[in-house]
Amino acid sequence: MLIEIKKISKVYGEDENTRVTAIQDIDAIISVGDFIAVVGPSGSGKTTFLNIVAGILLPSAGEVIHHKSKMRMSAEGPSPSERTHYRLHNLGFIFQDYQLLPILRASENVQLPLQLQGLPQKEIVERSEWALEQVGIHHLKNRFPRELSGGQQQRISIARAVAGRPSLILADEPTANLDSKTAQDIINLFKKLNQEQKLTFVFSTHDQRLIDQVKVVWRMQDGVLSCQTIAS
Repeated sequence: MLIEIKKISKVYGEDENTRVTAIQDIDAIISVGDFIAVVGPSGSGKTTFLNIVAGILLPSAGEVIHHKSKMRMSAEGPSPSERTHYRLHNLGFIFQDYQLLPILRASENVQLPLQLQGLPQKEIVERSEWALEQVGIHHLKNRFPRELSGGQQQRISIARAVAGRPSLILADEPTANLDSKTAQDIINLFKKLNQEQKLTFVFSTHDQRLIDQVKVVWRMQDGVLSCQTIAS
């Protein structure tokens, strides 16, 4: 067991007129090597759920336990700085809009989180080179984001996420802004990293091609994890 999610709920708003329950009473387990799609309509609670797993938000009730790092997240904490440290050293993120820094070259974007971790420069370069090779874009490492296509920028985002060898990679609609061929290439890359590197993925998606190829599907509806199925 990598992460245990116990009865988490998230409520926004301070009074009865503005209060909205985004997710409620969710129990789930994420195991090492999982390849999980969180699916559901817009507003169903997918992004809130991922943000709580990541420690970006704290739940209003319940807790998230990351067994490897011994981190427990509940309404009482931990502090923002402790959660930032947790994300930096344990999680990788892949964003729908890539979130690359335009003033940095591709390799520098990959190296930045490793520098923030305080790793030796030699190890930073080695991990960056490895990650760029894994995503098949090492030959473009000296280009700036503006010189790359959307699919190439997403590959750099993936390289940045995997370079730190995180225990969990979270992705929010990772193929939403890509054309069909590029989206399929990214799906194949995810599967390769999951199968060959044993990386654990949890992502929200509306992409049926991606849903069809995952090991586990979690369906969200009105803030409830309504079913959990092993994909065929």
